[in-house]
Amino acid sequence: MKSFYASCSAVMLGLDPLTCYLAVVGDTERQGSIVLAASPKLKQDFGIKTGNRLFEIPNDKRIHIVNAKMGSYLEVSMGLTKLFHRYVPKECIHTYSVDESFLQVDGTEKLWGSSWALAARIKREMLQEFGLPCAIGIGPNMLISKLCLDLEAKKIGIAEWKYEDIPSKLWPVSPLSEMWGIGKRLELTLKRMGIVSVGQLAQTPLALLEKKFGVMGNQLYYHAHGVDLSDLGAPLMQGQISFAKGQILLRDYDDPTEVKHVILEMCEEVGRRARKAGKAGRTISLGIGYSKDESGGGFNRSKTMEEPTNITMDIYKTCLQLFRTFYEHGKTVRQISISLSNITSDEEMQLNLFDPARPKRQKLGYTMDAIRDKYGSDKLLRGVSYTKAGTARHRSKLVGGHKA
Repeated sequence: MKSFYASCSAVMLGLDPLTCYLAVVGDTERQGSIVLAASPKLKQDFGIKTGNRLFEIPNDKRIHIVNAKMGSYLEVSMGLTKLFHRYVPKECIHTYSVDESFLQVDGTEKLWGSSWALAARIKREMLQEFGLPCAIGIGPNMLISKLCLDLEAKKIGIAEWKYEDIPSKLWPVSPLSEMWGIGKRLELTLKRMGIVSVGQLAQTPLALLEKKFGVMGNQLYYHAHGVDLSDLGAPLMQGQISFAKGQILLRDYDDPTEVKHVILEMCEEVGRRARKAGKAGRTISLGIGYSKDESGGGFNRSKTMEEPTNITMDIYKTCLQLFRTFYEHGKTVRQISISLSNITSDEEMQLNLFDPARPKRQKLGYTMDAIRDKYGSDKLLRGVSYTKAGTARHRSKLVGGHKA
């Protein structure tokens, strides 16, 4: 979908998503609120994009500024999934995010024509029935269809890549962070190895990449050649799965004790997400962003545990170690992020003679989750949530972290 949140809000206001100037923000009452989505024209003519602040939007009467309506966006997303069901069975649909889905259309040619013809039909019906523009990438696997979408279809509407297109369409891509699956940190590491384009990555010896990056090096090599053997719905990159929580605080926090209270709330949420998936992780990461009034900055550090965990207090204690080590005393905190990665199944636990209560703490976490699932996430909270620092009670009223 093109600027999904902004397009949905434009349709609700009776505006054309492609020609109107519209920004969706977290809270129109706060000048520091973040722009969650901007319409294509607002991006093009005013340079406003996701991540800008409300006060950065020009005072122009043509610009519509609205609050997010996450509940409505989710309803539209579910309606679009129902539309896909007209053409393929549910097991051939993978909802990748609220505004992106993969459809496996093999074997539907006699019913709907070529994959291109079906894409054009779905695109037309989405516009007619929902008023929403979209772009569609077509490929022989999930990876190529995603790359085709990001690198070509978003510019022209529909595009199709085949394996033989990889050298001419993917290999020239540079910088590497423009390729899906490669972030800034990985791009920097590859640059230090003298690799700055996908073509150079494809020509790098497989053994060298595996030695440097392990399993991920193997995937980088084959992805540079367009090879992706994963099943529909599986992660495109091994190790891609993690459980994370991040939030921009409603105000600056200048008391480290208050920051720790929020960290505990967030560790509870990260642990809950991991437990819900039956997973545990060994690597815990803590990110702290300082207030822009103090020139910003911050840190993001990780620590890998000997044993995987999804127990809230295990995650919290590790986060506290990182916070005490890297926090610059006196700094005011505005952003916090926590993630649990290096994921394994939670079916087995290594018992520890010096910590016999660990299985009970693990079971307690699942029990608390069951109570929250049954009665609501705000019905069982930690005491810190009732201090002035707590944010959990406020966030429990949000959908996807924003106004419903």
